[in-house]
Amino acid sequence: MPLHAELDRVSKVSVQDAIRRDIISGVLQPGTRVTEASLSKTHGVSRVPVREALHALEAEGFVESRANVGSSVAAIPVDDADDLFAVREALEVATARRAAARAAAHFSADAPPPDEWWRIRRILAAILDDGDAAVERDDLDPLVDLNNRFHLGIADLSGSPSLGVLLRQLSGKIEWLYASDMESRGKKLWPEHRVILSAIDAGDVDRAGELMRWHVRQSRIGYLSRSDDPTPSSEPEVNEAIARAVR
Repeated sequence: MPLHAELDRVSKVSVQDAIRRDIISGVLQPGTRVTEASLSKTHGVSRVPVREALHALEAEGFVESRANVGSSVAAIPVDDADDLFAVREALEVATARRAAARAAAHFSADAPPPDEWWRIRRILAAILDDGDAAVERDDLDPLVDLNNRFHLGIADLSGSPSLGVLLRQLSGKIEWLYASDMESRGKKLWPEHRVILSAIDAGDVDRAGELMRWHVRQSRIGYLSRSDDPTPSSEPEVNEAIARAVR
C-alpha cells in the first residue's frame, strides 16, 4: 500500500473517532451542519479522510446526508432510542448474570481465579475509583467514558466474546444516550455501579441481573421522559414508570 494511502487510512480512523467523540460529548449538537472543509481545518487533515469518516459515521447513524444540502449531525429518534435501551438492557443483564456465575464458579473451586479475571477486576476497580472521584469534585464529563468502560468491563468479566462484541457494536450509541442525560441522572446513577459489581463478586446471579436491569431501566426512563410523546416506549411498564417520574 502506498504511504499516502496508509496515512489517509490511519487519518480516517482517527478523524472518525474524533468527530464521533465531539457528537457524543455535545460539541457537535444534532442538526449542526458539518462540512469537509471545516472538519479538515479543525482536525488538520486533508478532505479525503474526512469524507471517508463522514460516510462511516453516516452508516453508524451519527451523521445524516441529503442531496443538495450536505451533511449534518443526526438525532436519535425516540423510537430508536427506546429500542436501543431495550437491546442494551437484555445484553447487560446477560453479561451481569454470566459474570456473577463465573465468580461463583471461580471462588467455589479449589484453584484460585485465573490471572485474566483479576486483571479485568483491577481495571473495574480503578474505573469505579476514578468515577467516584469525578462525582466528588462534581466533574461529570469523565463519567461518560468511564460508564462505557465499566459496562464493557463487565462484558469482559462475563467471559462471553459474543456478548462483548454485541455490546461494543452498540457502545457509541449507548455513550451518546448516556451523555445526553448526564446532567440530570449521571451523578445519581454512578454509585449503582459499585453495588452491581459487589453482587457479581458475591456470585449472586439473580441479584446482579436485577440490579443491572434496574440500572439500565432508569437510564431508559430518564431519557424517554423528556420526549413530547406521551407513550414513548413500546413497553407499557416503561411508560407507566415514565408517567410516574414526570408527575
